[in-house]
Amino acid sequence: MQLRSTDLKRLHRDWRRRTDGRLALILDGVQSPFNVGAIVRTAAAMRVEVLYVAGGSTGPAHPQARRLSMGTERYLKVVEMGTGRQAVEAVRTRGFQVVALELTDSAVALHQFEPAADVCLVLGNEDHGLGRETLAAVDATAYIPQLGKVGSFNVATAAAIALYEMRRQEWAGAAGAGDPPVVAPPAEADRRPTEEDPAPPAETAGRLTDEGPPPL
Repeated sequence: MQLRSTDLKRLHRDWRRRTDGRLALILDGVQSPFNVGAIVRTAAAMRVEVLYVAGGSTGPAHPQARRLSMGTERYLKVVEMGTGRQAVEAVRTRGFQVVALELTDSAVALHQFEPAADVCLVLGNEDHGLGRETLAAVDATAYIPQLGKVGSFNVATAAAIALYEMRRQEWAGAAGAGDPPVVAPPAEADRRPTEEDPAPPAETAGRLTDEGPPPL
């Protein structure tokens, strides 16, 4: 059975308690509002602290972007910058390690990259990626390994993979340090009552049986 709203909130709260690292995101020249909207929604789900919109990127307030993000941009701090390099310099003053997601001769496979506690990911234009000035300003470069004949991921897909991988590595480190696993709460039909559950109404408590409702 699917989780109830209260159980889902409890599950999310458990994961938030295990997450200390900060995430930020720079969009440098991402033009499609549909891509921006999808990225915004993922960023909100992964608790990105600040989103920099630079290099002529479409903003999250664009009507088509909002259609995809479903209003989740309200959970992000959005900062507009002129260039990707300016955004990199700005986020670095906040204490973030800046990592470009790009295929370069010095890039490290994302799952082998060892991020700092606070990481800002940089994503570039759908067609030509990140420019030289932005790449020269970042601290490191990573890429997502691929197996097929397609040369690259959609930028929104790449953002989702990379943001999750940053969180996954933090959670894996915590698990290695002895944190118990987080298990989804049981479905309503299988769940035992807890102190958080409301008591049944006095007039019906203890009267319902497998044979149906009590006689009138």
